[in-house]
Amino acid sequence: MNLPCVVIGPDRVLTSQLLLAFKELGGIAVLRDLAQYPQDREAIRMVRSIAPKFICLDLSDKDRSFALIELLQSEFPGIQIAVFNETVEPQLLLKLMQHGIREYIAPPFEADQLAAVLIRLRDAALKHPITPSTTNFVYSFLPSKPGSGTTTLAINTAVAMSKYPDANSLLMDLDLNSGLVRFLLKLDNEHTILEAARHATAMDEALWSQLVCPVGNLDVIHTARITPGIRIEVEQARALIDYVRKQYKAICVDLSGNMERYSMEIMQESKSTFIVCTPEIPSLHLALEKFQFLKAEGLGEKVKFLLNRHSRSDLLQIEQIQNLLGAPVALTFANDYGGVSQAVADGKQIAPNSELGRQISAFAGQLLERAATAPDDKAKKKEIRGFGELFKFGASRIAQLSDSESNV
Repeated sequence: MNLPCVVIGPDRVLTSQLLLAFKELGGIAVLRDLAQYPQDREAIRMVRSIAPKFICLDLSDKDRSFALIELLQSEFPGIQIAVFNETVEPQLLLKLMQHGIREYIAPPFEADQLAAVLIRLRDAALKHPITPSTTNFVYSFLPSKPGSGTTTLAINTAVAMSKYPDANSLLMDLDLNSGLVRFLLKLDNEHTILEAARHATAMDEALWSQLVCPVGNLDVIHTARITPGIRIEVEQARALIDYVRKQYKAICVDLSGNMERYSMEIMQESKSTFIVCTPEIPSLHLALEKFQFLKAEGLGEKVKFLLNRHSRSDLLQIEQIQNLLGAPVALTFANDYGGVSQAVADGKQIAPNSELGRQISAFAGQLLERAATAPDDKAKKKEIRGFGELFKFGASRIAQLSDSESNV
C-alpha cells in the first residue's frame, strides 16, 4: 500500500530533489505536486477531495507557509504536516514546534532519515485520522442530455443514503429550469432553494428548517416552478454549500447540465460529479462533450460516468461505450420502466427489493464508504501492519523503526 501525500513546493529545485528521494524510496503516492502555495479555498477543496495522509510543505515563503499550516490545522484537526527547507534556524524550529509541527526534512534527503520521518507520519495518521469539520460527501449529478434519468437517480440515491445509520442526508435541486424534484416527490413547501441562496450568508437553523422538506429521513430543498431569467450567484452557491456541508453527512445535488457558473462552483466543491447517460448515441456524444469541457476546467479527475437504463439487448455494449467515452463507466443501472413509473405515481423511492433498487442501494453505500460487513480485528491489524512493507529498501531497518516508534 502506498502512503498518499501532497507536496507543496515553490522551490522547484529543492522539491525536485525531494520527489526523486520519494521515488527512490518507494511506497509513497504523490497525489499532487503543487509549484505554488494554493489559495485558501483551493487548499481546503484539495484535502477534502483527495484525503492525503500527510502534506509535505516547502518553507521558502515563511509567512505564506505558516498561514497555510494554520488554515489546514483549523479545517482538518489531526492533519499531518511535514516541512522541508534548505536550512532551519532555532527561531524557526521553535515556531514550528509551537504550531505542532514535529517533522522537518532537510537535504540531502537521505533514505534512512526519510524513512524514519515517513513511518512516524504514517503512524500518526493512523492514530489521528483527518477529521474535517465539514463533510466531503458532496456528489453532483449531471445529465448528458434531458431525459437521461438523472433526477430519478439523484433522488433515489439520496433516499438510500438517508437510510444508513448516522447518515443524515440532503438532496438539493439546482436545476432551476424544471422543478422536477418537487413534482416527483409531490412536495408542497412553498419555500425554494432560491430563498436559501438569497439568505445563504446569514443562514441559521431556524430559517433552514422552514426551507427544507423532510421526506422520511431525507431533507429536500427544491427549486421553484419555471421562472425565466432567475439565477444564483456564485457567491451565494458557495455560501450555501459551506452551510449545508456542516449540517449533513451526505449531500446530493441535481444539476441542469447547462454548466451555469453556480453549477461549476458546486462541482468544484463536490467529491465526485456523475455524468448520467443512456446507451443511445446522442446521449453518449453529449456525455463525452461535457466530460471534455469539465476536463478543460480542471474537473476531469472528479468526473465519473453512470450508464442508466442499461440492458443486455442494447445495441452498444459496455466495452464499446467505454471506448466511445474514452473513460470507464463507473456503474450501470438497469432499465426498469415499470418500477420507475410506479415510483413516480406514488411519489416514493424505487422499490428497494427490485434490481434497480438494489443497485441504487449499493451505490449509496459506496458513496458513504460503508463496507458491506465490518472487517474483523485480525483483518484490521493485518491491513495496518501492511504499511510495514511501504518502502522497498532496508526491510529490517523499517521493521526496527516500526517496533520502537509505533504503538499500532
